[in-house]
Amino acid sequence: MRKLPRDISRQSGQAVGIAGQSALHDSAWLHVRGQARYIDDLREPEGLLHAAVGHSEEAHARITSMDLSAVRAYPGVVAVITLADVPGHTDIGPVFPGDPVLASELVEHIGQPIFAVAATSHTAARKAARLAKVEYEPLHAVLSTQEALDTSFFVRPSHTQQRGDPDKALASAPHRLKGEINVGGQEHFYLEGQVAMVEPLEDGGMFVHTSSQHPSEVQKLVAEVLGLPIHAVQAEVRRMGGGFGGKETQAAALGCVAALLAQVTGKPIKYRLSRPDDMVQTGKRHDFFNTYDIGFDDQGLIQGAEIMVAGRCGFSPDLSNAIVERAMFHSDNSYFLDQARVTGHCCKTHTVSNTAFRGFGGPQGMMVIEQAVDDIARHLQLDPLDVRKHNLYRPGRDTTHYGQVVEQHILPELVAQLEASSDYRTRRDEITAFNQQSPILKRGLALTPVKFGISFTAKHLNQAGALVLIYTDGSLHVNHGGTEMGQGLYIKIAQVVAAAFQVDVDKVKVSATRTDKVPNTSPTAASSGSDLNGMAALDACEKIKAGLVAFAAEQYGCKAEEVRFENNQVVAGEARLDWAEFVQKAYMNRVSLSSSGFYATPKIHYDFATGKGHPFLYYANGAACSEVVLDTLTGEYRVMRTDILHDVGQSLNPAIDIGQIEGGFVQGMGWLTTEELVYNDKGRLMTTGPATYKIPAVSDTPPDLRVNLLAASPNREATVFRSKAVGEPPLMLGIAVWSALRDAVASLTDYRYSPPLDTPATPERMLNAVNAARAWANTEQETA
Repeated sequence: MRKLPRDISRQSGQAVGIAGQSALHDSAWLHVRGQARYIDDLREPEGLLHAAVGHSEEAHARITSMDLSAVRAYPGVVAVITLADVPGHTDIGPVFPGDPVLASELVEHIGQPIFAVAATSHTAARKAARLAKVEYEPLHAVLSTQEALDTSFFVRPSHTQQRGDPDKALASAPHRLKGEINVGGQEHFYLEGQVAMVEPLEDGGMFVHTSSQHPSEVQKLVAEVLGLPIHAVQAEVRRMGGGFGGKETQAAALGCVAALLAQVTGKPIKYRLSRPDDMVQTGKRHDFFNTYDIGFDDQGLIQGAEIMVAGRCGFSPDLSNAIVERAMFHSDNSYFLDQARVTGHCCKTHTVSNTAFRGFGGPQGMMVIEQAVDDIARHLQLDPLDVRKHNLYRPGRDTTHYGQVVEQHILPELVAQLEASSDYRTRRDEITAFNQQSPILKRGLALTPVKFGISFTAKHLNQAGALVLIYTDGSLHVNHGGTEMGQGLYIKIAQVVAAAFQVDVDKVKVSATRTDKVPNTSPTAASSGSDLNGMAALDACEKIKAGLVAFAAEQYGCKAEEVRFENNQVVAGEARLDWAEFVQKAYMNRVSLSSSGFYATPKIHYDFATGKGHPFLYYANGAACSEVVLDTLTGEYRVMRTDILHDVGQSLNPAIDIGQIEGGFVQGMGWLTTEELVYNDKGRLMTTGPATYKIPAVSDTPPDLRVNLLAASPNREATVFRSKAVGEPPLMLGIAVWSALRDAVASLTDYRYSPPLDTPATPERMLNAVNAARAWANTEQETA
């Protein structure tokens, strides 16, 4: 049983731990004690076998021959399967086709699974898979976004959004700048790697334990590859050790392979990827190549914009169409682009298919406009913050380039508050003075905003279901379609249900997400977990409450309006009953104590043909101010301080939300600074573990990190208790670190030159930026 949080005292007339109060993560004590069970911790069923796959060693080739005799003969091997052994569907593409569960004659990236092995141990399966003798006919491999752009090699058609006449605006603007940036990808590096365990059922069906953000999709695809009806497959997710989008679609392949082997052998199968195999075989955040052409006036006000975003999608569509589309939606970030055209390209390359990652293309899209704003400021010799503030959405300048009106203008005041609380102006003066007298170490400062749209851009995904049960002792049980990956969704839903009945949160239990309890669930993604599932759970509670209110009014001779729930009690007119006592009475009088709930997000629409619509229910907002110090001799740097002010509406759980903001910021900082994916000229990933791929460590966190929630900012939209999503938006606060690094380099030129700085901004790239700035300064001196 979950214990009541120690940091919460009972407030007069209010239950403990309900929505709006800080409460511990539901698995917090299990996490710190090492007792939280993940799939690899589950009791292994009798006869369990282990799976591994043999994968392609070529980026693009035809398989001319494949000899698996040595694989089959390896000690401990029980079964080996290829695509020919799949009884049902062979393509497991989540939206569009293109993802074979196992490759056939054609392979399109290094790491693409070709065959699968079941053996008596994890080690035996992996060693056996390496013994295959595969011969290839190599084909030309497209490995770069630039080559894909040059040859129009795309996984999905390109798309354009346009407002007004940008060509005319650009031609007539007093100033005009062009620029480009390569935005690097990012490995999810979840603590729990991709894993699934499948058990055959007595009726020919399958039970799938999956580490997936989308158990309904795992259920559907497993059923399809086995040639079974969907109801024959059950999928369950109790928790994931991190997901970040990497387990939205790509977890399904493990469930499918394990299920195929389970069907062939009649034995339960566990398929767990080692870290190197996980990094080679599964997709990452898309790296992007972005360009801009911006026209602006003497004050830096943007008058016209031509923006291009091109994502490296890999060999298949996966979710790339929606990811590039979201990059287009967010290429304005927080700024009104009066006359603008945004074009997006889904570039096909012979690399692993990239996939969802926290922010889902939004961060990559924001980078291009943030670079442009910095460049405008340097060109005009203005403070970048002043240019940012000048261009923020505000009344009268509030329609996006895709036609949605920004209805709640939070950012101007939020940015002003952070500017004051971070002491930006004083620190700017101090940093400028420091840089003038410090020849080697240079400090940088930047304050950047975030405006992030909340909703799935695929309309049908904006729905959720829930099941709420009340037992006769007054305890409550909740099941919903959202998955827990460490973000605190379960405790938030428990708090929502507790608040609906005004009972202590320890009376509410949220059970593992299962497809046989709530069907057809949407993925836990797009920052929508609390919005969707919280509203579905609340709907179920309201249905139960309606029956309870009617019963109480009749039983105690009062009007329905005189029945209320408060502080673990039910008040009906003059009567006051303990919650558990009232529930028992309701049961004895045959009043329903359970209900399903459902929610569909309103107002969502978008026309792909016209590039116009209302794709988001609302926007989440925030801003970060970061200060860095840079060693110009080595390119090494340190983030010294970061101030964050973030808008979460009426927070469901302030402690959880602050934790999400801190984690999101650090993950975004890592994406833009240390996390570098390196491929060789054959398309082979060279960074396949923590020795070569550097996620942020505790020592990389700013020693002075100040995080605050924007006060008195309830959501105007009718979300669950007027809260706002908090999962993805904080990641983009890390852009402030990248901008501060550019600011430090710009100080070498008296802030007259904006250095090129692709991401991640590794020390090597920082040194290149320093050299470019010094070369520019030398050229200016020679010209003068």
